Amino acid sequence: MNTLLMALRNLARNRRRSATTLLAMVIGLAATLVFGGYRANIAYGMETGFVQGSGHLQIQRRGYFVDGSDNPGAYGIDAPQRIIAALHADPVLAPLLRVVSPSLQLGGIAGNFEAGISRSVLALGVDVPSYNRMLQWNDYGLISYAKPLALPEDQPDAVVVGEGVARKLGLCAALGLQGCVAPRAAAGPASGAAAMPADIAALAAGEQPKTPAAAGGSHIELLVAGSRGAPNVAGLDVVKAKNMGIKALDDVFVAMHLARAQKLIYGAAPPKVTAITVQLNHTAELPAARARIEQLLAARFGGEDLAVVDFAQLNPTYGQSLQFMNSMFGFIAVLIGAIVLFTIGNTMSTAVVERTVEIGTLRAIGLDRGGLRRLFLCEGLLLGLGGAALGLLVAWGVATAINHSGLTWTPPGYAYAYKILVLLWQDPRLIVGSVVGLVAVTLVSAWFPAHRAARLMIVDALRHV
Repeated sequence: MNTLLMALRNLARNRRRSATTLLAMVIGLAATLVFGGYRANIAYGMETGFVQGSGHLQIQRRGYFVDGSDNPGAYGIDAPQRIIAALHADPVLAPLLRVVSPSLQLGGIAGNFEAGISRSVLALGVDVPSYNRMLQWNDYGLISYAKPLALPEDQPDAVVVGEGVARKLGLCAALGLQGCVAPRAAAGPASGAAAMPADIAALAAGEQPKTPAAAGGSHIELLVAGSRGAPNVAGLDVVKAKNMGIKALDDVFVAMHLARAQKLIYGAAPPKVTAITVQLNHTAELPAARARIEQLLAARFGGEDLAVVDFAQLNPTYGQSLQFMNSMFGFIAVLIGAIVLFTIGNTMSTAVVERTVEIGTLRAIGLDRGGLRRLFLCEGLLLGLGGAALGLLVAWGVATAINHSGLTWTPPGYAYAYKILVLLWQDPRLIVGSVVGLVAVTLVSAWFPAHRAARLMIVDALRHV
């Protein structure tokens, strides 16, 4: 206690030098925390978006993710409801599960033949209630841009398309989209049923919608390859265009009822799905849930040749972006740490030179070398703790100002802007790590001057001018 009080008096006696050192520490810690909070916002935001769309885990046929995304007929999962029921009934898994949802992904060609336009699309058949519940996942309390899929339950032929698909198929006017440029048709003008090619019209004869088109919607045809390779076509009603955020996805996205997608691919054969999506309550539960699901599949569905894929594997950009942001944060943290280290080291070295006579006097009245080291280390510790407290306060103020500034940015490949936020208190590891790191740097930078001061000879120190 006496050493701490003496260290505090020494710092107060040299206010200017102490204030300069504190300023460097405060700026360094605040900069580290603000950038770390920005990195956390990007990481948590990406995780939230991917988990909302593709869940934490997906059960697929082995090899589907690499080779089978365009071949649902060969990679379909038989009797998916048995697997879903088994997951919900498992006493270990049940408390971890939030949503378990089947889906069927298929590729095809969507055509607005009244306008003479068609384009390739990527369709997703979903169980609408469970899919919309997945979109509500927001474990970190972020600003979520996910909106429910507006597929009416009483319209089996209804579909939702990306705004890019709507523009390219000439559906802007029918769907009320603004700022669209009329697409150029591949052939001459056409109107009515005559615009549909005769072969597609023949295929669609048995697939015309049995419910009227939704108000404000538009009719399209979707041509796909069935499970046995034969073409199949369906007449569908577009009820809404949805901005998918990522332009590449927005230009191909079509969402439809799962039963309708299964009928397109499998016809009268038993329906299958290409994935069973598992969304957990918390991401931290993912390793335990994955291990249990793999154990359950091996024990009860070993003949199905199933694999479990997590959201980071399904979305490689997540890991790549996270690695980039972590490397940038590490580089900046090391750079700031080096600056603080040399600043404090220089301050403490100057203090040793200026206080050489004082050091000799303390040694002469009985303070041993260990006590002298402790004195300088206590001064460094007090500077570190004071800098950490003020740095946290400044970082909180800067983060609050940024969060309320309304600034936005558009990530690469995205179609709309996201608000710039600094998630400071949502990442306790960042705060604890930064504070501990600052105090450790302070103690390290104070140790060398303290060691040099302790090695001074008493006689030489007392006659120092």
